[in-house]
Amino acid sequence: MRWVRAAGKRPITLGGRPASSTDPLTWSTFAAVRASQAGDGFGVMLGGGLGCYDLDHVTDREARAFLASVPEPIVYVERSTSGTGVHVFVAAEEGPGWRRGNVERYTRGRFIRVTLDAFA
Repeated sequence: MRWVRAAGKRPITLGGRPASSTDPLTWSTFAAVRASQAGDGFGVMLGGGLGCYDLDHVTDREARAFLASVPEPIVYVERSTSGTGVHVFVAAEEGPGWRRGNVERYTRGRFIRVTLDAFA
């Protein structure tokens, strides 16, 4: 129950109002979000055991090398909305986020727009 609609890179509720990455009352279920017509896509709020590595501008080879180094259990991997990046969703405890070069890691209080374009 951490899903929201999206308008560009902004999270919104099923009714089109702004959603908050820290207010569960603005989130919904995956099924409800998929059925909604608000905005132009959807995404997930990180936290509650779900984290994400956001890789920007990587080749498939670089992404696969990164995947081999991820210490947490990988939940799902997809191409990002740009088509040149990869989202690596992991099972992770909440902690501070960080950025190192073209890789960001977040585990709480963050919205990630999803594509469901699985990275194989």
